[in-house]
Amino acid sequence: MRVSERIEKLRKIMKRENIDYYIVPSADFHQSEYVSECFKSRAYITGFTGSAGTALIGMDKAILWTDGRYFIQAEQQLAGLGIELYKMRIPGWPSLEEYLSTNMKEGECLGFDGRVFSINEYKEFKKMQQSKNIKIAMDKDLIAEIWADKPSMPKEKVFLHDVKYCGKTVNEKVEEVREQMKTLGCKSYILSSLDDIAWLFNIRGNDVECTPVTLAYALINDKAAVLYIDKDKISCEDKSILENRDGITLKNYEDIFEDVKLIKGNVLLDPSKVSAFILTNLNEDVRVIESINITTNLKAIKNNVEIECFKNSHIKDGVAMVRFTKWLKEHVGKEKITEVTLSEKLLEFRSMGDLFIEESFKTIAGYKEHAAMMHYSATEESAYELKEEGMVLVDCGGQYLDGTTDITRTFVLGKITEEEKKDFTLVLKGHINLMTCKFLQGSIGSSLDIMARKPLWEEGIDYKCGTGHGIGFCLSVHEGPQQIRPINYVELKPGMILTNEPGVYKEGKHGIRIENVMLIVEDSKTEYGGQFYKFEPLSYCPIDLDGIEVSMLTDKEREWINSYHKETYEKLSPYLNDAEKEFLRKETRTI
Repeated sequence: MRVSERIEKLRKIMKRENIDYYIVPSADFHQSEYVSECFKSRAYITGFTGSAGTALIGMDKAILWTDGRYFIQAEQQLAGLGIELYKMRIPGWPSLEEYLSTNMKEGECLGFDGRVFSINEYKEFKKMQQSKNIKIAMDKDLIAEIWADKPSMPKEKVFLHDVKYCGKTVNEKVEEVREQMKTLGCKSYILSSLDDIAWLFNIRGNDVECTPVTLAYALINDKAAVLYIDKDKISCEDKSILENRDGITLKNYEDIFEDVKLIKGNVLLDPSKVSAFILTNLNEDVRVIESINITTNLKAIKNNVEIECFKNSHIKDGVAMVRFTKWLKEHVGKEKITEVTLSEKLLEFRSMGDLFIEESFKTIAGYKEHAAMMHYSATEESAYELKEEGMVLVDCGGQYLDGTTDITRTFVLGKITEEEKKDFTLVLKGHINLMTCKFLQGSIGSSLDIMARKPLWEEGIDYKCGTGHGIGFCLSVHEGPQQIRPINYVELKPGMILTNEPGVYKEGKHGIRIENVMLIVEDSKTEYGGQFYKFEPLSYCPIDLDGIEVSMLTDKEREWINSYHKETYEKLSPYLNDAEKEFLRKETRTI
């Protein structure tokens, strides 16, 4: 069934249900960024496959909202389908809420599945309901009626994450949570986000591709910690450990919806992560305390065991990247390499690493103008063949039992233009600016974002995304609450891990990004300023010297790249053979 046919079929069902507008988001029941195949309703109804986006289907008009990472991809995938692209956070483009407020008429009905919308999103619709006198139908999964071959809920097995990697037992983490619950004055705590649950209970799964989590809910109080999960996913041995050693109560996944009806007193929840459906199941006399998840703040600051493990996983990842780079440089132009086969080869090298599980996300490999699409996804049909000219951007990462990696390198494959070389150098300058900055205790992500953008802004260039995001520990490659972007008010603290990834994206020309993962550590404490922090690189992999216009670098910038490359050689060379060492020596030469 074509996309246009799906939309027409949906409209017939909407008419039957007296629904005028129907919203289809990207999320699952847990408001996840990346979701299982059975939750990809928005991709099904629109044909747009990016990870972020919301569809609105009206009787006469269909619209997709997405962000700057996917503008080019969305334009291509929506072409000829009768779905309009609305650009998020771009002046002149209304948001979903603004569009509905302007276009919905009194008495009309807005429909959606309340399980896949957060409380915060639901609140916006409720405001609209009061101001516009519209109706809301939030118990309708209309896409399920159309999607005949919809995948079933995943049944992947769960495994326990050893404390030798994660550094704290389940009991220790649950007690930390309970202490903060007391401070916040709540008796119960509803936890819905999958990475938070995986972290708290030291469990990992395979329900979401590239993110080792399992579909689950949790309910914590002073007497019990209940994990709601498909119990068939857990081995008898692991059940015994969770129940007897860790004191965890296991209940069926769906039981959460009835158990929340029994909650009394104050309940804590994160309104950005818990669904509107769960909220509407709470008794009216229950006082809801809204706050960012306790676990989100706890897991953002890595413990000493996690930090050491992170360092180990990045060394393994760096070794894989060097071997991949050597293969790429030596084989391009001599054999057929496409954006797809390149990604496959990289996975082959990465999977040789000890404790490797899977990729942390599907590799983004964009050659020439494809790299201008920040989250480009190559297919057999779209994939370019690489030649001995231009640049290829490769954004990739791995999930290891001892950490999660994320790295981007832009490789020069042959002759490049002066413009490409200038842009490459500007990105490098931005990267160095952020990596080397010293910042005061109490600083927030938005305070540092300008450090990476300054060299680009001076040339009238910007990138429509953040500069850096947090990273989970054998969990989601995108983790909050800390970020480096124009708007983020979370205090940056030692133990937090972030990416550093400025870029240049010129549609129809090229895309360039340089990304490393970095750790916040203490720097100096002065009489006149107080405590200062700095970044310590965790990623080690050569930055392609052939892309750099050395004359554009300051002495300090040259010192940094030479020092970084010296350290890269020292850390990675012990794990390489003689030929690989010689290649790495050349790639990390002094400039």
